[in-house]
Amino acid sequence: MSQGPRSGLAAVSSALLAMSRHLEVRDVLKTIVASARELLDAEYAALGVPDDHGGFAQFVVDGVSDAQWKAIGPLPRQHGILAAMLHEATPERLADVREDPRFEGWPSAHPDLADFLGLPIRDGDEVIGALFLANKRCPKPDGGCGFTEEDEELLSILAQHAAIALTNARLYERSRELTIAEERSRLAHELHDAVSQKLFSLRLTAQAAAALVDRDPSRAKGELQQVAALAAEAADELRAAVVELRPAGLDEDGLVATLRTQVHVLDRAHSAHVTFVGRGVRALPAAQEEAMLRVAQEALHNALRHSGAEHVDVTLDRHGKGAVLRVTDDGSGFDPQAIRRAGRHLGLVSMRDRAGGVGGLLTVESAPGKGTTIEMEVPGG
Repeated sequence: MSQGPRSGLAAVSSALLAMSRHLEVRDVLKTIVASARELLDAEYAALGVPDDHGGFAQFVVDGVSDAQWKAIGPLPRQHGILAAMLHEATPERLADVREDPRFEGWPSAHPDLADFLGLPIRDGDEVIGALFLANKRCPKPDGGCGFTEEDEELLSILAQHAAIALTNARLYERSRELTIAEERSRLAHELHDAVSQKLFSLRLTAQAAAALVDRDPSRAKGELQQVAALAAEAADELRAAVVELRPAGLDEDGLVATLRTQVHVLDRAHSAHVTFVGRGVRALPAAQEEAMLRVAQEALHNALRHSGAEHVDVTLDRHGKGAVLRVTDDGSGFDPQAIRRAGRHLGLVSMRDRAGGVGGLLTVESAPGKGTTIEMEVPGG
């Protein structure tokens, strides 16, 4: 290799650290591909995650522009060299991939690849991906491959750690899916209880109004006013639940805009005055943004449903490379130690788990009659 041992080790270390920073599968795949391409000084790199139908569930490239990638067309199938790496689970180092008998061509917009180095990514006996590089940026020996045995060994180390990072990311996403399912179940239960009670009262009050309309119109009018109030309360419950169940537009709108929208809707749905202020916050890693959003939702839920607060203020401030979220209310407050001893959590365990899961910190300040402040800090990326 052109690099000396010290610089090579530093490059591998940087690549491994970069992979370990991400929890989202897509982010991990992108980091693996970019790290491999930079580490081995290749023009192109790609990583394919196979599906169960002869294609790829995900396919990430580096060195190809968005316009080129769009022109290339659909994701490749598992054929040729890619199939060999996936099914035979052996490395492939070729002087010219186009001359290999297994080569089956590529779309017209595809860049020309010559020298080629590919490795399977394995989790035990299972092949969970195929990582390959092409067109090493170096003088090529006559009829030889620009990629060396040392390159193959280096890529093999990267592929082993890529398998760990990818497996961890998949486990994280599965855990998150379970958490979301649990949250939806909790919300559905709360929605059923709250709205069912309101609708039951609504029906009884409407029946009372119907019985009184002929013999006591003034009392019937009062009952009908109560019907209107109960209907409004039921609508508020439904609206608040829909806000929590609706998938957050973090990918499209970002954390600041998503929080601002949700706070605006909650302010309209509840009698408490709910405000939001965001100051200088940069985009954060996807996992940190989602954790902050979920903590904000849980803290808002507690403040609006349980504290009797008249004012709830949400702030999101830049803090170094990261951010600090605060949800403050002027409600009844509580003794955090007493809550913990009694085995009641008000979602605090879940919030702490979310913060800790992305390298953040959650603090709770509250006292009976003094309101509550939930603060979450994340490090950024």
